[in-house]
Amino acid sequence: MSDLNALLDDLKRRMDGALDSLRRDFSGLRSGRASPALLEPVRVEAYGGEVPLTQVGSIAVPEARMITVQVWDRALAGAVERAIRDSGLGLNPAGEGQTIRVPIPQLTEERRNELAKAAARYAEGGKVAVRGVRRDGMDKAKGFEKKGEISQDDVKTWSDAIQKLTDQYVKKIDDMLADKDKEIKQV
Repeated sequence: MSDLNALLDDLKRRMDGALDSLRRDFSGLRSGRASPALLEPVRVEAYGGEVPLTQVGSIAVPEARMITVQVWDRALAGAVERAIRDSGLGLNPAGEGQTIRVPIPQLTEERRNELAKAAARYAEGGKVAVRGVRRDGMDKAKGFEKKGEISQDDVKTWSDAIQKLTDQYVKKIDDMLADKDKEIKQV
């Protein structure tokens, strides 16, 4: 049965990866409060290619509804401003030399609903990833049975353990979605 523990540990690690990915996706969803994570996905046209914003400047949150970007190379300030404006985040940056101020507008009800739907899509993607990991685990258990390494009873035991683990992770995703939804809908 030590194989079961090894299999479950591997499945947990992979399911934790799906949760981490979901957390990153959620951190990029704007909830009306300023957060440095909001600008992390922004890519800037610089040095002959596209680079992450974090490689051309530092992001800070001096107040609840304001993000500032301190650009290290003054020549890139315009490119950073353009990248933020064109990012699809609905932000309107204002440049002041090497510092770019990004006011976070109040969310409209319509925008809140769009963000809630996006959060639900991200959560569903996380559930799909967790179910894919479950399927792999079930396939491995059936493979062990075919090789004669475990009995049918053991397959049932393993399947139950894998399903229980999957249910725990799906519940974690549902809880994360409920928290994010509450954060988004908060005025």
